[in-house]
Amino acid sequence: MIAQAPEPGTPAVVAVIPARGGSKRIPGKNVRRFAGRPVIDYAIRAARDSGLFDRIVVSTDSDAIAAAAEAAGAEVPFRRDAGLADDFATTAAVLADALERLGGAGAVSHACCIYPAVPFLRPEDLCAGWDVVRTPGTLSAFAVTAYPGPIQRALRIAEDGTLRMFWPEHRDTRSNDLPPAWRDAAQFYWVDVPLFLRRRVLYGDTSRPVPIPRHRAHDIDTEEDWQLAELVYRALHAGGPAA
Repeated sequence: MIAQAPEPGTPAVVAVIPARGGSKRIPGKNVRRFAGRPVIDYAIRAARDSGLFDRIVVSTDSDAIAAAAEAAGAEVPFRRDAGLADDFATTAAVLADALERLGGAGAVSHACCIYPAVPFLRPEDLCAGWDVVRTPGTLSAFAVTAYPGPIQRALRIAEDGTLRMFWPEHRDTRSNDLPPAWRDAAQFYWVDVPLFLRRRVLYGDTSRPVPIPRHRAHDIDTEEDWQLAELVYRALHAGGPAA
């Protein structure tokens, strides 16, 4: 259930889902059906089921996305400007625009920017991020997942077609002796709104991790990504609740 509305004068906690209509690599991506449901529905449902948010707001330039978002239980109180809906607009800029439209730091204490194509997102992931972002001085908390192997042993293909190591000094270093590396799982970013609106970046030197397993970290940007993610999702749900 959605959290109760804050007392008058109390800053709110909001979810902001940025979902533009002009996806190039997967046309109509944000309302395309994933395992039987519009993909944006998963983000909205996870936010709703977390019980954390006073408002769940979708920032979009698209009437079709707005209709799907409202049908799933989100608000669409404004339309995003065209300048923030092109291929060069950053997530940080879109989030800042939404927060300012919602009243800025005086009206919102914390926000969670949730990407619209996150069918593996769970309410408990959002709850874990909420616990972390309230650590004093924290700019943001966001989902990360471990690389499957040591990045220090990564290879590149040289211009002559041969292989080179990015870090040849680690050619003979045992994998067990190399520290694990993490990547942004591209699911959500919790932010302390006053800090975020001052810095206008999603992460910095006071950001904190929310680890998630690799089998639930799928960045869906191409048709191949979509097909693989849907296969994994159906497999995880074949016998009941996902693992």
